[in-house]
Amino acid sequence: MPRHLLLMSLAPLLGLALLGIGNAMLTSLVPLRLSAAGVSSEAIGLISSAYYLGLGLGALVNDRLLLRIGHIRAYAGFGSLVAVAALAMGLGDHPVVWFLLRMMIGWSLVGVYLVIESWLLSAADPAVRGRLLALYMIVLYGAGVLGQLLLGVTAMLSLEAAFMLVAMLAAASVLPLVLLPRVSPLIEQSEPLSPWRLIRITPTGVFGCLASGLVVAVIYSLLPLALGDGGILSTAEIGQRMALVILGGMLLQYPIGRWSDSHDRQQVLIILSIAIVGFAALLMGPAREGIAQLTVLFLLGGAAFTLYPVAVSHAADRAPAGALVRMSQGLLLINAVGSTLSPPAVSLPMAEMGAMPGMALSLAVMGGGMLLFFVWRRVMRPAPQPLAPFETHAPQTPLGTELAVGPELVEAAEEHLRDAEADDPLVEVTRELVADMPELITEASLDSLEEIEVKEEQALHDEQALNDEQTLQVVQASQDAQRQGPPRDDAPLARG
Repeated sequence: MPRHLLLMSLAPLLGLALLGIGNAMLTSLVPLRLSAAGVSSEAIGLISSAYYLGLGLGALVNDRLLLRIGHIRAYAGFGSLVAVAALAMGLGDHPVVWFLLRMMIGWSLVGVYLVIESWLLSAADPAVRGRLLALYMIVLYGAGVLGQLLLGVTAMLSLEAAFMLVAMLAAASVLPLVLLPRVSPLIEQSEPLSPWRLIRITPTGVFGCLASGLVVAVIYSLLPLALGDGGILSTAEIGQRMALVILGGMLLQYPIGRWSDSHDRQQVLIILSIAIVGFAALLMGPAREGIAQLTVLFLLGGAAFTLYPVAVSHAADRAPAGALVRMSQGLLLINAVGSTLSPPAVSLPMAEMGAMPGMALSLAVMGGGMLLFFVWRRVMRPAPQPLAPFETHAPQTPLGTELAVGPELVEAAEEHLRDAEADDPLVEVTRELVADMPELITEASLDSLEEIEVKEEQALHDEQALNDEQTLQVVQASQDAQRQGPPRDDAPLARG
């Protein structure tokens, strides 16, 4: 990866790491504080859901703030709101107030994710986009692990001091963006991007982000329950296995991101879908315990947690100019919708079949659905291939090397257009452009030649005018010298 891209992404990723550690701590501190205050479990559940409500609302409106004030100021505002909400939680424990504060934190955090994802997507070349998003996910998951480990530190503090620590981390996350040398991406003129248009632009990217939300939410929410079914594993052992899943997602992010940069991303999504189906099937039988289970959980985390960055990279490759911010917003919202839908739906087969068989079968069905969709899209819209070989000719005009537009190129372009989908509004425009390609290029070449000739004539005219002016100055000087005449010999001598 180019060094300048790493330096460019250093500031936002460091800020995300600090904020992510604090958010992971807060996720566990909220139920602990409410439970200690005697709040009912139903109220705790509602307050926890307020976070996801804030995520959804923020995904709908935060792009407007980002486009108006820029990436750095938007990040500073969102990070400051997280710090304020965390400090306010340390002042009391009223359920209604906490519901609003938790919603504000969700609203702010999805704004942070929007800032960083659009920052990385806007600055990265498609050839390294997968690796940059992989680093983003590594930082996000790594911060979550560190935040959970730091809960042991907060156990030695009062609950109020623990919330102060979260606020300090949120406030400190702004410092890398304002102190480190960085170049924030330019915000181009943004164009509206409705959900239907987003689906038409990148159906694979949209479905990939939805599927990622479905699968990851099941793993986070229901896999611990499935592992603890039957009481064989202790709470500590369940935590270790969940940590192994997250570790697999972290360690496999960069290799899979690099792989997606050098291959067709649709192909990568197809293989990840096959992997999810296979690992889910193994959890139902051969890999229910021991080393086999640990290995499958590690690989399942790697396959599931890399779906989102690969799908986002695929969508960004097809984004029109000025639409990356709106596209990132739409994909975050779609991912949040998937995360909300899957846990209630999967809990039904878990209740009927047993926790582990029901969850594993649900994951296999999700993976199979992804596989069918991605294969169908690959058949309908295969990876682009060169239309005709590029040929160069020896320079014949001042334009230098030019592209030879012959019957082979035009015929290949027309054949490609015939294979395109009939409902694509760009097909007819492209067909007319291909039909007029030789004339357009000829006209462009003639216009360029005329411009060159005009410039040459202007340069000759300017040179001639300069020579005439210099000649006139010499003649004028000679005439002035003749008027003055030679020095007179009879001029009186100066007296001594």
